[in-house]
Amino acid sequence: MAEASAGKGGALPHALWALLFGNFVVGYGVSAVPGTLPEISASLGVSISRAGQLISVSSLVVALSAPLAAALLPGWDRRRLLALTMGWYGALHVLCAFMPSLGLLMAVRMLAMVSPAIFTPQAAACAGLLAPPALRGRAITFVFLGFSASAVLGMPISAFVSGTLGWRQAFALVGLCSLANALWIWRSLPADVRPPAMARDAWGRVFRSPAVMSCLGVTLMFGSAQFTLYAYFAPYFKQQVGVSAAQLSLLFMWLGVFGLAGNTLLSRRIDRIGAPRALLIALGLACVTLAAWPLGTGFAAMALVLVPWALGYFAANSSQQVRLAGIAPSLVSGSIALNTAAIYAGQGIGAAIGGVVIAHAGWGWLNWVALAGMLLSMAASAGAARLAARQRDLRG
Repeated sequence: MAEASAGKGGALPHALWALLFGNFVVGYGVSAVPGTLPEISASLGVSISRAGQLISVSSLVVALSAPLAAALLPGWDRRRLLALTMGWYGALHVLCAFMPSLGLLMAVRMLAMVSPAIFTPQAAACAGLLAPPALRGRAITFVFLGFSASAVLGMPISAFVSGTLGWRQAFALVGLCSLANALWIWRSLPADVRPPAMARDAWGRVFRSPAVMSCLGVTLMFGSAQFTLYAYFAPYFKQQVGVSAAQLSLLFMWLGVFGLAGNTLLSRRIDRIGAPRALLIALGLACVTLAAWPLGTGFAAMALVLVPWALGYFAANSSQQVRLAGIAPSLVSGSIALNTAAIYAGQGIGAAIGGVVIAHAGWGWLNWVALAGMLLSMAASAGAARLAARQRDLRG
């Protein structure tokens, strides 16, 4: 069945384009709140730090849902599951556009964010089954290009639409794209694609592995450090740097372009330098930006300050995926699901920390709190690398 769905001459199955676009829409939807925070704050009459709670609660929903979905949904037909997931995502984002208060918007957004926890890992598993064995790695990488595209275009689109038409229109656009993708998936994916479940004892081995759990702790820490500041980029750039809506979109696109470049460079060198060292480089680049943050006093200056952060931002997450696969190859399905949970949990915690800092200490402290968290993450990463090395020595 999988091989029959492949294109001619060893080409990837056409159905993978629907999964790639689904990942783009997921990434675009996730970035909708950070890109529209100033407008949400003004429209609903709440502070920026209060509006930032939308990021925290939504991220924690994904963090809790991702491992549960990985454990409970393997038996579902993937065409039905992925189409329903994107339909749910789309309908609730359209509903978000009509919410009159922050509390109602938060409740609907939380329900919508169950979808990313399901779609991304299940789309990757589905891609591996749709492609011929010789093309499975390429197929999985291909569908994840949607996230790279959303990094370059997702937040810029959200920021521009929100700044020119309003945040409600930005949410509605996410919803319409999601509904279109649900139809595309239903029409293009074959029926009865069912990846095998991960055994219960394998999940137990994941949680009992000190090397895996310490690595996941590093993901949680640097995700928190990143989002202490990143969650508030849009209001910071508008209020403290004085950029326009168009300039804000350009800054986010600039960030995405260099993020994609950094991830590409990493993929070519990570096997040579190793995932732990690659992560330290990525986090070190973020530290350069955080230390230089006060120098970003205008549009051009801020664009330059952002370059090191951008080069390391997506490369850090990629390094962790490779690192987990190297620590326990047989447990990679569970460890990657938990790493997704750690990423989103870190985003939620970081957004909450940033909101507290803004409310009680002011904008000028955000980068220093984030820098402290990033340095602690680097120290924790070095310790996790030593723990993983000891675990390998004991096995040897």
